[in-house]
Amino acid sequence: MEKLRLSTQVEKKLKKGIVLLEKDDLSTAKAEAGLVQLVSKSGQFIVTAYLSEQNKGLGWVISDGDTELTQAFFENLFTKARESRLSYIDDPSTTAYRLFNQEGDGFGGFTVDRYGDFVVFSWYNAFVYSIKDMVVEAFKTVYPELVGAYEKYRFKGAETHSAHLYGEEAPETFEVLENNVKYQVFLNDGLMTGIFLDQHDIRGRLVDGLVTGKSVLNLFSYTAAFSVAAAMGGAIETTSVDLAKRSVELSKAHFDANGLDMANHKLMVMDVFDYYRYAKRHDLTYDVVVIDPPSFARNKKQTFSVSKDYHRLVNKALDILNPNGILILSTNASNLSVEQFQKQIAKGFEGQAYQVLSLDQLPGDFKINKNDERSNYLKVFTIKVG
Repeated sequence: MEKLRLSTQVEKKLKKGIVLLEKDDLSTAKAEAGLVQLVSKSGQFIVTAYLSEQNKGLGWVISDGDTELTQAFFENLFTKARESRLSYIDDPSTTAYRLFNQEGDGFGGFTVDRYGDFVVFSWYNAFVYSIKDMVVEAFKTVYPELVGAYEKYRFKGAETHSAHLYGEEAPETFEVLENNVKYQVFLNDGLMTGIFLDQHDIRGRLVDGLVTGKSVLNLFSYTAAFSVAAAMGGAIETTSVDLAKRSVELSKAHFDANGLDMANHKLMVMDVFDYYRYAKRHDLTYDVVVIDPPSFARNKKQTFSVSKDYHRLVNKALDILNPNGILILSTNASNLSVEQFQKQIAKGFEGQAYQVLSLDQLPGDFKINKNDERSNYLKVFTIKVG
């Protein structure tokens, strides 16, 4: 196994529990992708890691010992991960959640999500993909009751985005439960599945009555899962806005699955900033506005970056928010700290009074590395205005 010497600065970083390796950490190294030993300037062993370029860094620390990757190694990881999720596994009201979450469960570079009796593996770099047979066999040993699996390729060079991996094939679309609400999902159609599982606690609060009797505007709505949760929680009306035309079909499937009458639930295909102007022209106002944009987006008119532009979304929402209204402000940008996100929000209010009701981050099934705040990427502020 190749040995790579680290600077004192990087050595200190690793000793703090940071396990994501970045290009600057190994700027002098010309190592090939694969397992390596990282050693101090004096040659003393520090950790075992693997190198493989991905969107998120150059590789991952996997052990503070001299580790070999075997099926038994991964069986141990999956067993520990399973034990930590027994509350989810034993809960009949929710059948979709994360079973393995990268560095939070001891091995960065892949995730495993459960959808009913099926799972989806997501591979984030070429190295983990190269050892996937070992990983999958270990998983099957720990989860023999799951009947089939799909995989998503989330790294450069992959020839396709999605494929059937093993076992039975899932129906083209099927229903899962979350907080006793039905959502229709699809496992072999690109990178998406119809629902973002990391938001299930927020949707749970909508189901539990946060928006009972209120009107809800859901921006960047994707498949309108927030709107469905709000409707099931007693919202009197919802409006879901997304630029993608396919969002209408996918959103309606969620509403139909729960027997919800679409008369009080609008699905709009429109740029969000255009919708702000449309709502203002037509004197449309809302009790609750949910804002959950992608970290970066570009259309024919403009580009949007959470780190630079989120305040604009907040500011425009205030124009169409009813007195004492609620904003649910979300981002999944890992490069934006809680404090930086708060500054964007405060900038949007331009001095107007508001009260933070709660800050939610990743739910319990999305295990994090507590030593690295980037691991806890989700940030959702629920705010009362005025």
